[in-house]
Amino acid sequence: MAGRRGARSGRGWDAIPPRTGADEPDADTPGARSPRAYRRGTGHARRRADADDGLWQTFGSSSEAPEESVLAGPEADGGIGPASPDPGSPQERPDGRPGRRRFPGSDADDGSGTRRPPPPQQSESERAREICLRQLAVRPRTRAELAKALARKEISEEVIAEVLDRYDEVGIIDDAAFARAWVSSRHQGRGLARRALANELRQRGIDAEVASEALEAVDDESEAEAARALVDRKLRTARGTPEAVFRRLVAMLARKGYPAGVAIRAVKDALAARDAEAAEFADAVDADALADQADDTLT
Repeated sequence: MAGRRGARSGRGWDAIPPRTGADEPDADTPGARSPRAYRRGTGHARRRADADDGLWQTFGSSSEAPEESVLAGPEADGGIGPASPDPGSPQERPDGRPGRRRFPGSDADDGSGTRRPPPPQQSESERAREICLRQLAVRPRTRAELAKALARKEISEEVIAEVLDRYDEVGIIDDAAFARAWVSSRHQGRGLARRALANELRQRGIDAEVASEALEAVDDESEAEAARALVDRKLRTARGTPEAVFRRLVAMLARKGYPAGVAIRAVKDALAARDAEAAEFADAVDADALADQADDTLT
């Protein structure tokens, strides 16, 4: 038992005496760790102390600063010199302020430090063609409509004639084809009669002869059928006495360009097929007399 106690006191836990304040390194000694680093053991202060030790081991225990050649890098001993600035980094102005970033190949800098010249301005002919293409992208246009659009943009008459003549040659604008398509679309879609269609073609600058050829597709029979279809559609929701309904429907057909005789006959026939009251009123209507009266009023 005594032997075991002696072993513990001689080589066991009691063999290493506790550290005292006198055994701690002096804080003024170069390379020595501070008492705070000893107390913490690990952490930021410990790592900072280890870094200081490595620095002092590199330069010795002298209190002088490291030589400039060691800290300055490759340019201190005649090496590669200062690195060139990154092309994408801000350039420093002569007054010391940072400048704008410039990248090689950009619009502001072509890589040699000089600005690129601005793009050349469009000629008048190029402007005229661009205006025409924008107009034609919306819907087909007549020659007169394009000429009016170019005149609003202050294009000269010579250039207007030159550009539109070229468009006529290649078939980009064709007044005859425009007139035929316009008549077919407006007659079938909106139920317009020949008189209203001729007025619309005239407003768009179509020549009278070209318009007449296009209007040949609408004959008397097709006009009568279109008028009756319009009346039947309106009569479904019409309210009021037969006389009031008759007047409203005839006026509607007149606004769409139908002659008085065609309009009166279409409304009379539609009312006769509606009900007994409307049929009785329709029988009393003299379509020919009313048509002649309307024609006399217009003339």
